[in-house]
Amino acid sequence: MAKIETKKLISYIENNINEFNEARLNKISQLNLKDILLRKNPYLFKAKNILTSQDLIQNLVDAYLSSQEETMFGTFLEGLAIYICQTVHNGKKSAAEGIDLEFDKDEVKYIVTVKSGPNWGNSSQIVRMRDNFRKAKRILGTNAKKANVIAVNGCCYGRVNIIDKGDYIKLAGQQFWEFISNEKEMYLRFIEPLDHRAKERNDLYLQKYSALLNNFTQQFSNEFCATGIIDWKKLVKFNSSKEKYREIDER
Repeated sequence: MAKIETKKLISYIENNINEFNEARLNKISQLNLKDILLRKNPYLFKAKNILTSQDLIQNLVDAYLSSQEETMFGTFLEGLAIYICQTVHNGKKSAAEGIDLEFDKDEVKYIVTVKSGPNWGNSSQIVRMRDNFRKAKRILGTNAKKANVIAVNGCCYGRVNIIDKGDYIKLAGQQFWEFISNEKEMYLRFIEPLDHRAKERNDLYLQKYSALLNNFTQQFSNEFCATGIIDWKKLVKFNSSKEKYREIDER
């Protein structure tokens, strides 16, 4: 039974994790306060009784960056899953719409849509995935002379209580990584390589992050505070008023 070599696994992770870290740094460099204030719910932060510019800005920035990083790291994990399956099962990127991967295992052709975690989509997105699975099954079933085709929604982390979803199966976390790698402990094997030079990269990130918070806090205080107190009406007007609000001076 084929297994992926440790050197190959480490090499892939170290080469590709850099893309994730570069994306994190670029995201900070691209942020501006106006976009953050327009994207987030000001009522939520008022309800949390936030009183200082520093606390408000950190909450806003952290909420925005967290969602962005989840997406970016999910892309890395999905790529890792595809690489492992390609190495172990000679899997390949599927030409079918909405299908990330297809491979043969135990006389079954699997078509796989890879997602980051198990709670990845709303009902309409699930319907679209099911439709993509049905279309791909029809095409592959015809081309492969009635081959046994099984659709899989693979999730890189988490757990799934009900695997059989009727027209597809859903695997998450250890189950998914074992499925594509033939290794029960695969989901643990790539933890350590993720840590390679992590402190060095994180120090640089924290420098840029801290500078961003300081700049945004000063900018916000100048624009949305009166006598040191947050002017919530002014902030909500900027976020939600139908009248065009004067743009923040971003010099």
